[in-house]
Formats: sequence, structure tokens, C-alpha cells
Amino acid sequence: MPIAVDIDVMLAKRKMSVGELAERVGITPANLAVLKNGRAKAVRFTTLAALCDVLECQPGDLLRWEPEDTLP
Repeated sequence: MPIAVDIDVMLAKRKMSVGELAERVGITPANLAVLKNGRAKAVRFTTLAALCDVLECQPGDLLRWEPEDTLP
């Protein structure tokens, strides 16, 4: 999928764990892991907004487009 997810980058910048982020956003750590690892098929705007609120960032800080031939 040409959409890359950079939640781990923002977690490192904010020195926050996956568990803490999941709790503050209101989703399970398992669902956050699916999103973080790029295995999610969709994300709700409410979840994206909550992630941005907690991480104090913009959606573009979490999601980016890459041509498929450059993805691993």
C-alpha cells in the first residue's frame, strides 16, 4: 500500500509508549499496533484526530504517500 504510517516516529519524538498512546487515544494497543505497522485498511477521522491531539501533530506527520515501487 502506498500510504506509509509514521506513528513510531512521533512516538519517539514525544518519548511516549504505544500503551500510553493507546490509552490516551482510547483504542486498544492491538489496534494501534495494526495501524502503526501499516496493516490497517482504514482509519477513522475521529481516531486520526485523537492521535493528532495527543501527539500534538498534523495528519501529515503521521501519514505519507510513497510510490509502491519504493516500499519494502
